[in-house]
Amino acid sequence: MKKKETKGILFFIDTWNKTLFLKDKKIEDGLDWFLERIERVETLILDLIIQLENANTDVILGLGLSKFKHREKFRKFAKLHGFEIQLHFLDIPKETRLQRILQRNSEKGDTFQFEVSQADFDFMESRFEKPTAEEMQHGIVVNT
Repeated sequence: MKKKETKGILFFIDTWNKTLFLKDKKIEDGLDWFLERIERVETLILDLIIQLENANTDVILGLGLSKFKHREKFRKFAKLHGFEIQLHFLDIPKETRLQRILQRNSEKGDTFQFEVSQADFDFMESRFEKPTAEEMQHGIVVNT
């Protein structure tokens, strides 16, 4: 389902990171620095999700959710609060995704927040855990 169809509120982690943290990042700050800040942002997002759901407003999470454990955190939260969720998995070839990122880097259009290097892309690829068949039972797979 698309944002236009749900009229949902989008929480895109790159926007939060750019706005709140990137200006303060030092060269020596690594993954743990980012993960701590993402955890803080997600605490705020979870609170906002409750408020929006109580106001009958859909929420769209663009948080990456690249690890099973991270996806499970949001599934448990939804179950605890009685919220319906639907996972969307972008099952797009690595080469296509890389081309899109490089294009976004050069065009700096509406979805651009910061440059993603080849090294950053490769690092995130190495961390990604593809959703299981069980996770995708009621999910949507996007191949384009």
